Amino acid sequence: MGIYDIIGIPFGYLMSIIYSFFGNYAVSIVVFTVVTKLLLFPVNYKTQKSAARMQLLNPKLEKLRKSYSTNPERLQQEQQKLYQEEGVNPMASCLPALIQMILLFGVIDVVYKPITHILHISKSVISAAVDVASGLADKPFNVKNLRCELLTMEQLDKNPDAFTNIAENFKDSVAEFSAKFTLFGANLGKTPEFRPDTWNRESIILFAIPFLAGIAQLLSSFYSQMHQKKTNPNMQNMGCMNAMMYLMPIWSIYFAFSLPAGIGFYWIWSSLFSFIITFALNHYFTPERTAVINEKEKQKMKEYAEKHPEKKTFMQKLMEQAELQQQAANNNNDGDKVSRSESNKQNHDRIAEARKRMAEKYGDEYNENDNED
Repeated sequence: MGIYDIIGIPFGYLMSIIYSFFGNYAVSIVVFTVVTKLLLFPVNYKTQKSAARMQLLNPKLEKLRKSYSTNPERLQQEQQKLYQEEGVNPMASCLPALIQMILLFGVIDVVYKPITHILHISKSVISAAVDVASGLADKPFNVKNLRCELLTMEQLDKNPDAFTNIAENFKDSVAEFSAKFTLFGANLGKTPEFRPDTWNRESIILFAIPFLAGIAQLLSSFYSQMHQKKTNPNMQNMGCMNAMMYLMPIWSIYFAFSLPAGIGFYWIWSSLFSFIITFALNHYFTPERTAVINEKEKQKMKEYAEKHPEKKTFMQKLMEQAELQQQAANNNNDGDKVSRSESNKQNHDRIAEARKRMAEKYGDEYNENDNED
């Protein structure tokens, strides 16, 4: 069982429930997107709150950059110390990106395998139908092909009588579903073509989906960049951000032309709803409200640290690791010429001593065996 199957199963059940209410796959994708965005709203809220709190630190961070412009190592230490004091995790924005990637895997599996996830037809029957469809197709395929169910649906539309003898009323069930697997008559299981053989309503709709996905992505990226410029005028690396603002929509268009249209259709709505949520949260987290929230979070962090002195925060662990590395590096630059084995032993002993001091600092139990490789 691959990653698509593992993630696709729960998403498949969710899509199946939604489809049972609306009876149209395109509408179900829109509702599915709304539901997943609502489920992920707490994560987006926490991420946006962390970003707003980071904006409050910009003046202090800028002051540190000027003070330690010639000492990058000291600058990093001071920045981590500031994050620790303020209780802010600069890596918080990575979680939504990871979740969105997981979501995409689930959507891909649901779109590629509608017979499995929506109709809940058994694997043995699907395998038999794939064998029949493979014999009718110009290029043979099997159940290991990720598109096998979509290709089977395509062959059933062309040659329905060939699937008459397959169990579980396969022919009628799939034919009925296939008629609803559409957007204004365009089959969402088909892959958009940049140069279709025939320009008809279906080919035009499929052709438009990748570009609409790119435009929606561009809208979201453009707004995010404008907001960051507004809240942080001294922000660096704008050239990189400008490049990403255009590269991501182009990437969306390119891949939407290589995947079933249903995935591009999902991207359109995912980007639009993400834009709406981001826009709303940006207006909610005003500087005044964020300042109040920041003080409450710092107080909560202080109270938690007092109740659980033995537990370290993410930033404490990060600072500890940075200090260990810095101490080892500084001690290694003593100018003595020693052999590689002696140098390694000295580094090992120094790191062990630093770990011991860190353990004493945070009240942890120190065990020398932990230093053994």
